[in-house]
Amino acid sequence: MESLTSRMQVVQSPIIPIVGELIKNSPGTISLGQGVVSYSPPPEAIEFLPKFLVEPTNNLYKSVEGIPPLLTALAGKLQAFNGIEINEENCIVVTAGSNMGFMNAILAITNPGDEIILNTPYYFNHEMAIAMAGCRAVLVETDENYQLRPEAIAQAITAKTRAVVTISPNNPTGVVYSKAALYQVNQICGTRGIYHISDEAYEYFTYNGVKHVSPGAFGSNQYTISLYSLSKAYGFASWRIGYMVIPKHLFVSVKKVQDTILICPPVISQYAALGALQAKQEYLKSNIGALAEVRQLVLDSLNRLQGLCSITPANGAFYFFLKVHTQIDAFELVKRLIQEYKVAVIPGTTFGMDNGCYLRVAYGALQKETAKEGIERLVQGLQNIVRSYE
Repeated sequence: MESLTSRMQVVQSPIIPIVGELIKNSPGTISLGQGVVSYSPPPEAIEFLPKFLVEPTNNLYKSVEGIPPLLTALAGKLQAFNGIEINEENCIVVTAGSNMGFMNAILAITNPGDEIILNTPYYFNHEMAIAMAGCRAVLVETDENYQLRPEAIAQAITAKTRAVVTISPNNPTGVVYSKAALYQVNQICGTRGIYHISDEAYEYFTYNGVKHVSPGAFGSNQYTISLYSLSKAYGFASWRIGYMVIPKHLFVSVKKVQDTILICPPVISQYAALGALQAKQEYLKSNIGALAEVRQLVLDSLNRLQGLCSITPANGAFYFFLKVHTQIDAFELVKRLIQEYKVAVIPGTTFGMDNGCYLRVAYGALQKETAKEGIERLVQGLQNIVRSYE
């Protein structure tokens, strides 16, 4: 059959399954690839499941935007942690993960041919969603430390621009954007009448005393769209629960998108999320504290690559983004690391970094001993492969 052409031909293939296939073909590989955590949801999440099961009507469709008790709990969390008040100007929509929140937002605010500004390196699913919507990603480079360049963002805005996207703490770099830079971007968007889409999936993952900042707390509710996820902080990856805070004027449009694609977020997962939000602060504190120890171990090992790689300081998420000083193609390097050294990372090309060899190293999914072994393989592999290529 002659292959059909569709809009999907311009969309890049997701890299995680591609690398996953390489890992499967090389048994014993330690993955520093996928961005997940090693720990499980809090027990409170599981304890709430019987509450779902005892109510027969829970087998029916529920509100598109989420069940009322969860919306109430999220409003409390947003006020307490993010400084965002839910009022008559904004509202919460629970989604099947924050990737869905991003797609909802893009479809709600754009027409085909519109432009969305992404800061590079970008998160690949954001770029893919923009392409799927028939829009164009306009790429703005961050500085040498992967921090925002608000002036460059302002210069990239055209009559077709509908939004600027920021991710802090950042995927793939792990950097945390300054409050001043986020405020400046937020002000630019408000002044120009475009949206600031703030992806905050890694909001709890900050280190060395660095504090998370939510642009939605700046007061410009009319133009700020904030995206959140339980996947990372609460070990909820497969439960598929995220949420978005949107201006009230987008509510009808977002509901149209969500009702078409999903109808409502899985109600059993919403009950689990409601339980997770009851977890004591100690749950996040201890798990992220343990992750901070893994992070330091990884950083100590990576520092042995000085001269071979540039390692930008990163105080957030659970990633480091390496620039490898070599002419080797990033994906070829990833393949060799898996096949020859049994360690997997993600090539920078999938994040829009084509001007050199970049690798994303994820350390969230591993216990300390496995992380130590994985990072040792990576260091040894990079030293040997890069030097042999010179």
